[in-house]
Parts: sequence; structure tokens; C-alpha cells
Amino acid sequence: MAPGALVEQPNIAEPFANPKDGLALEATSDAIDDVNVLKAALKVKKGTATQEEKDIYDQSQFDAEKDKTQFRQYEDACDRVKNFYREQHEKQTVAYNLKARNSFYSTTRASMTIWEAMEKLNTLIDESDPDTSLSQIEHLLQSAEAIRRDGKPRWMQLVGLIHDLGKLLFFYGAEGQWDVVGDTFPVGCAFDKRIIYPDTFTGNPDHDNAIYSTQHGIYTPGCGLDNVMLSWGHDEYLYHIMKAQSTIPDEGLAMIRYHSFYPWHSQGAYRWMMNEKDERMLDAVKAFNPYDLYSKSDDVPKVEDLKDYYKDIIDEFIGWDKKVQW
Repeated sequence: MAPGALVEQPNIAEPFANPKDGLALEATSDAIDDVNVLKAALKVKKGTATQEEKDIYDQSQFDAEKDKTQFRQYEDACDRVKNFYREQHEKQTVAYNLKARNSFYSTTRASMTIWEAMEKLNTLIDESDPDTSLSQIEHLLQSAEAIRRDGKPRWMQLVGLIHDLGKLLFFYGAEGQWDVVGDTFPVGCAFDKRIIYPDTFTGNPDHDNAIYSTQHGIYTPGCGLDNVMLSWGHDEYLYHIMKAQSTIPDEGLAMIRYHSFYPWHSQGAYRWMMNEKDERMLDAVKAFNPYDLYSKSDDVPKVEDLKDYYKDIIDEFIGWDKKVQW
């Protein structure tokens, strides 16, 4: 299977996982990452990657020696997420996204510090489960430590530490896995064929809408991604929280918001939306992407040994004792 847009139809006879099962959510999230890791690795291996794509991995020192095909085979990984993407693609409509944003802005779901939020995320999966080797905090620290080892800025280390905290959305009104994890894409315009499993959008009511089905839909060329409504999930949720309640620079906010926007940063889709700022943000997102995908196989970090270091960084850009409104 070529590492491009997947067009085969998923097996609709397969049941969806329990939508409120935290372990199932993480299994889906990991499978999604596997697909994106292997897609990138195969492009490099088959010689179809651009020099820019090759450079992304060359510049990431921490994973320079890793065999990036060590993860499960691409076809198997894709098979695990077929049904997830069918459900996501059918349900991420303009109407749902407007509803989700209205709920976000009109409701405070919780008030917690960043570290408390990380500890809350730890409860997503039962720690007694034998198939779970790392806690959520350890996963977050892996990304942050990989970025730190490469001498990246402190704000980028913070992004690595918090970039998955939006999964708290699972506790606060999510309807299933489909509005928490998964590759993101714009709603309100035609669904690009470079999105994974593009044919599954035929079940989305917006697919045949007179306006939303056109190339530009409700947008204008060059409008800028700041003005685009991306499919609602944990990235979009955390981005809006950090934009309002932190001093993380634009590049860091872009890493949070766009790192799952694979059709854009890895497949070249939706470039017509971009403005001058987005050109800079694209470079930032590409610089962050390897740390999101490949650090999961690094050594297990010791939380207590690292807590004081990250306490200072959290305090610098957000506030250690600040009760973030989630």
C-alpha cells in the first residue's frame, strides 16, 4: 500500500470501541500515530519524500539512529483505524463544530493547574492494566525530554510536555473517540483527497452541501489558518485554552494546534488557505512533528527527578500555581 491517501472503504461490520473506554481511546490514538510514523518512513524509504521531509528527520537528533520502520507494518496499522476514521469523517460537520465551540466558550469544565491536569490525564487509563507500560505523564515527559536534549527553546519543551493535555476533553463532554483524537482537517469546505480515507466523507452531511462541498467553501484564498475551523478534538481544545491563558509564542501554539493536521503539513493540502504567518508556522510544526511521533520509544523518564525542572518552565509561561480554566 502506497503511503498516500487511503481510499479503501473500512469494514463497517466491525464494532466501534466503547466510546468512554480510556484504554480504547489510547489504543486508537497510538494506532493513529503508527499510521503517520509509517507513512513518513515509507515515503523516505521509497524515495518519494521531498528534501524538506527528509530534512525534518535529519534535524531531529534524538531519533537519528532509530529504525523508523520498527513499528508495526503500515497496512496493519491502517487496518486498525479504518472504522475510527469512518465515524470521525461522518460526524465532523460544520454544525457539530459550531456546537462544540459554543459549548467550549460557554462552559468551564474544570479548574486545575497544569500538573494537576497531567495527573488527571493519568487516570485516563487504569494503571493496573497489564498492557499499559507508561503513564500519561511519562509519555508527555518523553516528548519534552527529547526536545530538551536537542537544545530547543524552553517554550518548545513546554509544548512537548503539554501537547496531549487536550485529551482531558474525553472527560468533559466528548461524544466518543472521534471528537477527541485523530488527524484534523478543515470543515466548511471540500474535503481534500489527501485526508486519510477520503471516500468515507460521503456519509458526512456536508459532503453534498451546496456551499461546504466547494473547494473554498466558507473561506477565501489566503484567509489564514487562524480564521479556519479545524475539526474539533484534543488539539483544537488545548490550543484555545493555551492561546487565552499562557504566554507560549505563536510557533508553540501552532505546534499544539496543527501537529495532527497531516493533510496540511505532510501532504501539502489546503495551502490555498495560508497567509504569510502560516508559512512560518508550517516550519515550526514540521520541526515539532518528529518529537510527537518518535519519542514514544525512548527510555522511561523518572517523573520525580524531572518535576522541579518543568515546574520552572510551567511557571514561566503559564504559572505553576495558576488554576487553568479547562
